[in-house]
Amino acid sequence: MDKVDVIIVGGGLAGLSCSYELADSGMTVIVLERGDFSGSKNVTGGRIYLNPLRNYLPDLWKEAPLERHVTKELITLLSETNSTTLELYSDRFNHLPYPSYTILRAKFDRWFADLLSEKGIFVIPQKNVNDLIQEGGKVIGVKTEDEEIGADCVVAADGILSFLSEKAGLRKPFQPQHFALGFKEVIALDSKVIEDRFRLGEKEGAAQLFLGTLTKGVMGGGFLYTNQESLSLGIVVGIQSLNQREPREEVYKFLDEFKERPEIKNLIRGGETVEYSAHLISEGGIHIKPKVFGDGILLVGDAAGLGLNMLVTVRGMEYAMASGVLAGRTIKMAKEKNDFSASSLSHYEKLLSESFIMKEMSNYQHTLSILENQRLFTKYPQAISDLFEKIMTVDGNPKEGLYKMISRELKKEFFNFQTFKDWLEFRKI
Repeated sequence: MDKVDVIIVGGGLAGLSCSYELADSGMTVIVLERGDFSGSKNVTGGRIYLNPLRNYLPDLWKEAPLERHVTKELITLLSETNSTTLELYSDRFNHLPYPSYTILRAKFDRWFADLLSEKGIFVIPQKNVNDLIQEGGKVIGVKTEDEEIGADCVVAADGILSFLSEKAGLRKPFQPQHFALGFKEVIALDSKVIEDRFRLGEKEGAAQLFLGTLTKGVMGGGFLYTNQESLSLGIVVGIQSLNQREPREEVYKFLDEFKERPEIKNLIRGGETVEYSAHLISEGGIHIKPKVFGDGILLVGDAAGLGLNMLVTVRGMEYAMASGVLAGRTIKMAKEKNDFSASSLSHYEKLLSESFIMKEMSNYQHTLSILENQRLFTKYPQAISDLFEKIMTVDGNPKEGLYKMISRELKKEFFNFQTFKDWLEFRKI
């Protein structure tokens, strides 16, 4: 059996970041990617926050093929017949170093893999790993479709449904309430059209979240991100909430109907859909995090359960990259000691617990219970939009005083025991 120092299974952000950290270590590192190239299987269209990553990958960003730096944040509450949008523009977001960018992962991951190849990392595409090789409970390599490869350490970066973590006995069975389905389109639009419609400067970007009737009472929401010459538009819905919905409905119709809303239709007018895709998203947060180390194996990124819904954004890419770097640091330490036992690799758990990843996942451990509250997607968007509509309406009758009108509507819609209970729940985050 051929043997290398480190095998990384999965050429996404977590696996590539781990190999980046190991590139100058003198170890022989291979990345096994099942797709035609890194990024070919990735369908994420979203946003990456760079500030948490600058201490982990400080030199990566100058040449990286990112899309637009985000200067404008929008949150839209939708009811059947109206909507309310809260918009924030911050000059702080428009100064170097930019805090966040929109990103197209197929483009970024391929660039990242090519960069690693230049540094001597072997990124091998079209290589599907079928099993782990174990000896006395210790992972000593992997089996692909046509060969066995040994290693001192295997890094499982094989995504949200990681079968390697299951094979290693590191995770419990999945539960539907811990996952959501994200599906999106990439809609090509001229860059100048994007800037005009969203009132953006050159290379500036916008990130817009949607909550309300677009998910028809199902836990979830929508998103829109402006890329250089396209928009990423999509919806995320909870798997368990979707399964419980009656009558059943084909999920693609949610996005089709969302695109027909005037709030969206006018933004995507004249655009051409060039990509349609879907993928699972982790919603369980800290509650589904598996054991992330074993004898001869580490878990990183989605395989380690490192994803989090923070209500106003879904985090995962930063967690993937930082965890990959921390796994790489752990492997370098283990190599110095020539000890890849679980006891040695447990240092990775310590590094994770000290990082922003686990601190944020702990701070937001109660978001799942809040997301399970159907009123978040029905009653509250409707009530807030109706209130603003009443404030802005001028008809043939004398205009009622604002204080009296707002007080009455707030008492009717929000001053009740159920809203009080929701507020107590919300205080947990």
